[in-house]
Parts: sequence; C-alpha cells; structure tokens
Amino acid sequence: MQNKSLLVLALLGLCLLPLTAQQRAMRVEDMWAMKRIGQVTLSPNGDWLAFEVTQYNMDKNSGNSDIWLVSTRGGETRQLTASPKFDGTPRWKPDGTALAFLSDRDGSQQIYLLPMQGGEAMKLTNLPVDVEDFVWSPDGTRFAFVATIYASARNLAEAAELDARREESKVKARIIDGLMYRCFNQWRDGKHTHVFTCTSEGKEAKDLTPGLYDSPPLDLGGSRDFAFSPDSKELAFVRNEEPMVAISTNNDVFVVPVSGGKPTCLTSHNKAVDNQPRYSPDGRFLLYKTMQRVGFEADRLKIVLYDRNSGERQCLSEALDSSIAECEWSPDGRFVVFNTDKEGREIVCRLDVQTKQVETIVAGHSNRELNISPDGKTIYFKQQAVNQPFEIFAADIAGKKVTQLTFLNKPVLASLAMNEIEEFWFTSFDGKKVHGLLLKPPFFDTNNKYPLLYLIHGGPQGMWSDEFHYRWNLSAFAAHGYVVAAVNFRGSQGYGQEWCDAVSKDWGGGPYQDLMAGLDYLLATYPFIDNKRLAAAGASYGGYMINWIATQNDRFKVLVSHAGVFDLRSKYGATEELWFPEWEFNGTPYENPELYAKFSPSSYIVNFKKYKTPTLVIHGERDYRVPVTQAFQMFTALQRMGVPSRLIYFPDETHFITKPQNARLWWKEVFAWIDKWINQ
Repeated sequence: MQNKSLLVLALLGLCLLPLTAQQRAMRVEDMWAMKRIGQVTLSPNGDWLAFEVTQYNMDKNSGNSDIWLVSTRGGETRQLTASPKFDGTPRWKPDGTALAFLSDRDGSQQIYLLPMQGGEAMKLTNLPVDVEDFVWSPDGTRFAFVATIYASARNLAEAAELDARREESKVKARIIDGLMYRCFNQWRDGKHTHVFTCTSEGKEAKDLTPGLYDSPPLDLGGSRDFAFSPDSKELAFVRNEEPMVAISTNNDVFVVPVSGGKPTCLTSHNKAVDNQPRYSPDGRFLLYKTMQRVGFEADRLKIVLYDRNSGERQCLSEALDSSIAECEWSPDGRFVVFNTDKEGREIVCRLDVQTKQVETIVAGHSNRELNISPDGKTIYFKQQAVNQPFEIFAADIAGKKVTQLTFLNKPVLASLAMNEIEEFWFTSFDGKKVHGLLLKPPFFDTNNKYPLLYLIHGGPQGMWSDEFHYRWNLSAFAAHGYVVAAVNFRGSQGYGQEWCDAVSKDWGGGPYQDLMAGLDYLLATYPFIDNKRLAAAGASYGGYMINWIATQNDRFKVLVSHAGVFDLRSKYGATEELWFPEWEFNGTPYENPELYAKFSPSSYIVNFKKYKTPTLVIHGERDYRVPVTQAFQMFTALQRMGVPSRLIYFPDETHFITKPQNARLWWKEVFAWIDKWINQ
C-alpha cells in the first residue's frame, strides 16, 4: 500500500484550530452544542452535497435532524429543512431535480420530496407503517424501502392493524417461541424487517422479501444492505435464513426481480457473513463483502467481485490484512474506494479492480460516508479527529490535496482548547509491539504532574482512534485535567487479523497483560504522569476489563465500569447474540464451563477484599447486549466485600447513554467519582 500519510496529515493540520489564550477547557455542554453530521450524499451532477445534521437541546432533553446543503466547491452551507420533527436520510432523485428524504413531521416516518428549484417539500408516501430506510431506482420510477412488520400480515394495512391492537391491549405479555426475541436495544415481538418497492408517487407497495426473515438482517450487516441493479429490474438484498439466527452469522446476498418472484441466493456456498451488495455501473458485476469463519463476527471482511454473466467470483482484497468498511464503485467501474481501520485511524483507499493494487488516498484521522464525483477525480467524505467533530471534506483521487468544505462547529471549537492526539508504541510481555494514543490536557505544562486516566475500549474487537467520540470523548476527559491514554491491546482492529484474533478464548489473559505493560511504559516514559494518581475506565468489554482489573490488582486508585460483563455464564443465558460468546469462549457454558469460569471476574470475588479499589458501576436497563443484571451482580459483590462503590442505574438507556441530560449526569458523576478517590 502506498503511503501518503505525511503529506495528507500536513494538509489536514491546516484545518485544525490552533490553541489560543482566549480558549477554555471543554465542558459536557459544549459537546451537546455541536452540530453532528450524519449521512452525506452527492448530487448526480457532482455540484452539491446534501447531508443530515442533528442538533441537541439540553433543556428539552432531545435532538432534531434536518437536511443541509453545501456546494462541492465549498462556501456557505444552507439549511434546507426546518421541521421541529426528524428530517433525514437524504437521497437525490437520479435526474438531480429533487431531493427525497425521510420525515416524521406528520407523526409517521414517510418519504418526502423537495424540488431543488424551490418550493415546499411534498409528502410522497402515506403508508400505514414507518419507512426506516429507502433508495431510488436508477431510472427514477420507484423506491425500495425498509419497514418492520409482522410477517404474517397479508399487507401493510394489516401489519399496522396488528400494531394498533397490541398497543391498545391491556395485556402486555410477550409470548416467545424462539431465539432471538430481542436484539441490542429492542424487543422483536415477532416482527421482521422487509424490503418493499413502491412507485415514485408512493403507490403500489410490494413486499419483495416476504417470510420469517429479516431483510436487511438484524446484525452483522453492511452500511446499506439492499440495492437496485443499474437497469432498475433487479434488487439485491441481505438476510439470514438460518432457523436460529441467534447462533448464526450466515448473512447471505440474494437477488430478486423487482417485478416480484422467488429470491435467488448468490452466496449459499459460504456459511459466514456476506453483506453490502453494490452493482457495478455497467451492471455486469456485483460487489459484496464476505467473511470466511463461521460464527466469528470480527473475521476479516474482504471484497468479492461476482460476475453476473458467468457466475465466477474473485476476491479483490486478499492482500489487504484489514476489514473493509464502506466500499463504493468509481463511475467508470475501474476502481473501488473503501475505508478501513489502520493503527488508530480510519483511512480511505482506492482499489484497482484489474490489478488489485491498493493505494491510500487519505491516511489521517477517521473518515466515513464516501462519495465519488461523476468524473471519478474527487472523493467527498466526512472526517473527524480527537479535537474536531465530523465536517465534510474533499480529496483528489491521488490524495495530494485535501480540502475542508464545511465548518459547522467552528464557532464552538474556536472557544475551546483541545490538543491533537499523540501516539506511542511499547513492547508487551511477549515481545509484541502494541500501539497506544495519548492526549494531554489543555494548557499542558511539562513542569506539572498530572493524573492518568487509562481508557479501555469495547468490542473487544474495537479500536481507539483519532475521532471525536460523543460518549467516550478523549478530549472531554483530558479537559478535566487528566492525561488520557488509550491502548489498542491484542484483539483490537486496525493491526491485522492475527492481532484481532488474539483476544478470543483469552479475554483476561493477553489483553490484560498488554494493558499492564502499557501502564508500565507510560509511567517509565512520561515524567509528567503522577504515578500515585492513576484511574481506569471502560465500557462493554472495557467495562469487563475494569471488573477484571478490580479482581487482579490494586494499581489504580479508582475504577469506572460502564455496561461491563461480570459473570460470563449468567450473561450467556440472558443476551441475544449467542454466536458471540460461543466463539469467544469455545462453545456454550454447558459444554465448556471451564473457560467461562476462568475469565469471569465473578470467579475472583474474594480478591475484592484484598484490593478494595473504589469502583463506580454504570448500566442501562434497556441494554440487551450486556444485560443490566451484570451491573447488579458486580455492585452486590463490591458492597458485600466492603469495597467503596456506587451504582448508577439508567432505566431509560440502552448499552449507550444517548439522552442529553442523562449524558450530563453521567459525565458529572464519573468526574466526581474519579476526583474523590484519585486525590486521596
């Protein structure tokens, strides 16, 4: 892979605001005052970018999204919609004369159309159910859209009637006959996602994916898992047809005539993940992503090229030792642009379809929402960094020039003092090199000593990166006066598949030793870190690791565990994706109880008495990925063993804290807890 990182990073450095004496440290309210850019889409003529912007109101404890517009040449941004309700998911009409989008301004989320020559948005669909996502057919005559319905319903009207009956019923019991009955943050209640088509006037809705399956799938999908062929006659989509989805990662790519009929599976030969179909501009090929290992959700995602004429397929990214995220065709079909994790960054690359050669276009920060100009010479995307929330950028296809197009958050950022990310490498217990990110607090003085906040990411196959994370925001932690360190221990993505694999079957082993070796390195290398004031915090797997640390050592003066696993055995029976623990711990706890017990913090409760590290435990009731009882068990054990501890329970939150006032309380309590104990 050709690396243009030095040039790109130098250019991007021009976009970051310098620290000045008039600036102050960031507060929680500043994060919630920032405009958050969502989906970005390029007009067919390449002149305009429509994008979704969400703004939050702390007093109202809510957010709202609208559609904005900016020229691809830069300049002033313009807000196109101003409804007090949601307006989002912008989709250009293929001839470029109008912009379709989703809105719930009339109570139900439907498709609206905004003429670009001026005028009010028109409501196109008036369906009895919500439209969750949609795309235009290339000829502009139809939409394909996603709705969640009871599969037994004969039509959308009957599906809506069943919803109304359930809502009006005084009996709220759920009758469940199989797995999975809930997923991540929602109960399924016997409903399924289906892909429908309708005319561009919103008429003649037809279900193209009937049956007791989810299309798109509940999990392990791509950035969008349904697409029209260029001639508008075929629809590709993704679903999992296994009888027990809870233990299966077998998402497959199907095609079906837009006129209706029985879907054809294109990937029946592969029992692992296949997703994100993309037709080539000339319609000859279908591009999709694939994994190889059955049951492993963090296997390497490769790009496969399927020839619709011959049925032959070839892997285009075999030589690339990282997973593909988004991937989009160039207009001429000669190359594919994609993004992928690499050593704490999310980079943008170009893949030549003929030679399979990969070149880096943008090597710095974190980049998503890829769009390619009609002439194939420019890439448009949104980019974020540790000290900059998402803004929209452009880069020439050679990666020699990067230009920032939007500056929505400049007024807020101009008043804040935030540093750029630094990085370090260290040698772990077994001689392997490990990468980490370091962020100094604003107004940093090398003559001072600072407490260290050691952050641990989730996944476990995740990655700390140069991004502006709204829940675990490195700059927000640093603003409170901490030096923040974040290590990408074994199991992290962005360092090759072998490194990613290394956490499985070893949750409390190698990753824990990496973290401890990283702590040793930091204390030996950076004299401004106060080795007597050390704190650690993490969520999900990071919360698990905090619970594990609490039973393994007393190196930290204070710990924060959010949505952390405490007892792997009881979690198995209460979670929704059984393929995950069965891969990570080599089977079920009934078949392999030893590994579940070995790496459960609950197996070492007696050590709480020995180490007694003050621990804050946080969890949301609607978290079905890591059920809230894990926090209750952890807190009970801490209290029973006499360890200083506090539990913060959010009855209205999921695996994440998403409401503004809840988030403000979260930050307040986390800072208060760390400050209380780190200075004793």
